[in-house]
Formats: sequence, structure tokens, C-alpha cells
Amino acid sequence: MTKTLTDPIQLIYAGGTFGSYGRPLAPLPAEVFLPTLQTLLAEPDHAHHLPPISWLDNTLIKDSSQLTPVDFVHFYQLILAAYAQGHRRFVLITGTDTLSYLGAFLAEAFAGSDICVAVTGSMRPLLDSEMLHTYSVDTHSDAWGNLNDALKLAAAGESGVKIAFGGESWPAQTVQKIHSHDLMAFTGHSRAAYPANSYIKHLPDARRQHWLEDQQEVSKSIDARAKQARIHALYCLPNDTEVMSNQLQALLSQPPCGIILLGFGAGNVPYSADLAQALTLAHQHGHMVVCASQSPFGGVSDNYAAGSWQYEYHVIAGGRLTIPAIYARLLWLLLRYDSPTRRRQRWTNNVSQASITIKKR
Repeated sequence: MTKTLTDPIQLIYAGGTFGSYGRPLAPLPAEVFLPTLQTLLAEPDHAHHLPPISWLDNTLIKDSSQLTPVDFVHFYQLILAAYAQGHRRFVLITGTDTLSYLGAFLAEAFAGSDICVAVTGSMRPLLDSEMLHTYSVDTHSDAWGNLNDALKLAAAGESGVKIAFGGESWPAQTVQKIHSHDLMAFTGHSRAAYPANSYIKHLPDARRQHWLEDQQEVSKSIDARAKQARIHALYCLPNDTEVMSNQLQALLSQPPCGIILLGFGAGNVPYSADLAQALTLAHQHGHMVVCASQSPFGGVSDNYAAGSWQYEYHVIAGGRLTIPAIYARLLWLLLRYDSPTRRRQRWTNNVSQASITIKKR
């Protein structure tokens, strides 16, 4: 049976700046940091306004810049197992380097469910490194505020995967990091397309069980594919087109993978016959090539001839999706579906669902 909002929020600690301490800063071991955080959360000044919390045991704690597709699958399966036990509300604390990538991946993986996941982290450690003999909250840190916001978001129980940071929250697949040091390091938007609109407010037990069985059926396949999954990024620079053509040619011998073309402006990519041929060969070899913009906002379009030509050679337009969201969707398609044709069909289906939703608004 699905548990109610009285069920404790499942809190997952995965590392990052949030749990770092000392000079120079370094992550505290989980066996030191987690009891400290539990003690701080239990203090009367904090506990009285926090929702009930349980700790979901997590064995993977590392700097988020070191995360791989295998690690992303670890967190997906950790949360999936708890969701199968009836838990709906989760808070995941991770590092900021790949926070938007992990959040977007979980949004792809849990689309179609009624799960509620809030992902957060911090730009400054929770604990004050000037306090050498005791662990106490650094009042200048953003960590405590971000954690409180994430817990409140999870307490509300609204279905979907969201990121809470800097006093705001957004659907996870719309979020990107825009500053390397500032506390307002992330931004996103609320007018998201698929899969934000694909969450179910409340799943009847029978439909929920069907969704879980569908996920569990492919669990072993996802594990195996994660070890081989690769997403490549080709960044357009003012070079001779031979440079990008050679980069793409070098990937043709690899197993089917995802390739992100980071074009100029609205997705403009310099044309050459060799590059066009390489894109055709990439498609024939089962690779999925998606065009994104180097610009942080606006996405891509086919308004310019300098960009539209590539779509005649099987390149997929990334639309308004952020780079982390494109990475996450490509990765999930590589993991979830067993053939290039099915992956491309699923991407197209996702885009069609998004278009229908936008027209209805």
C-alpha cells in the first residue's frame, strides 16, 4: 500500500561540499558526518519545525565530479527499492558539480510515477571549520537553508523530481549551474516539458505496481548497460570544419552512444560535406546525435540555414533542453532501451508529448 504524508522523508547523503570540513576542505567520512548531521537535526531549535526524517543507507559517497553512469544507476536503484517498499518522499544531498545532471537523470528514470524527490547541495560546507573542537553549523553557509527548503519540498509531497537551491526550486531537468562560486549557483524554470508533466499526482496501487514491475524487469539490463554507456560532447569552435569531422569520425567505431553537438547561438554548426557524411554514418552506426546550444538560455531552432542543414542528416534538435537534461535523456535511453531505433522513437515520442502539453496550456 502507498504510504501517506505521515511517512518519514527518506534522507540520502551522497557527499559533496555539504559534508566537507577542515583546512583545506575535505569531505568528512560518512561515519563521522552523518551522526553529526543527525544530532544537529534533532536539536530543539531545528527539530520542532522539521518533518519526520529517516535515513536511507547509502554506500556511495564521493565527490560529485567523479560520478559516472554506474553511480547514477546506483542512486536510481537505491530510491527505486525504497519506493517499492512504499516510500514516496526523498531528499538527496549531493555535490554541485553534477547536481543538475543527476537530478535530470532521476527525472527521466522516474517519469510516470508519483514519487517525490528533492535534490540539493551547497556551495559552502554545513559545518564551521573554524570550530576545531566541536561540530556546529556555519551561519554563513547556504547548506542549512538549502536542506530545510528541500525537506519542506519533500514534506509537501508533490510528485516529481525537483532541485532546491538558493531559496528557489525548479523541475530537475530545467536546472543548470550558472556560477562556480556564488551561493545563487543554479537557475531553472517552471514551464518544463516532458518529463515534468509526466508525473502522476496519485497512482492507484495497481498502476503503481505495474510501473514498478516494468522498472524491475529491466533492472539487470540497466546495470549491465551502465558499464558501457557513453555520452560524448563535441564543442563547436571557430576551427576548420575538418576538426569536428575528425572528432566525429573517431567515434564511429564505438558502440552506439549519445553525442551532443554544442553549436553556436541557436544551434548553428559549420557545414562541410565531410561532416554531413560523418553524421550520416553516425546514424547508420546507431549513434544518437543531439544538437544543443552553447548559450545558457533559449535552446536551438532551425530558423537559420547555418543550423538547419544538420537535421537533414539525422541530428536531433535539443529544443530548449539544457545540456544536463540532454545528457540525462540520452543516458536513460541508452540504459532503458535495447536498440538505436527504439531509443530514437522514444525521444521523438517524448518530444511529441511535450508539444501536446504546451498546446493545451
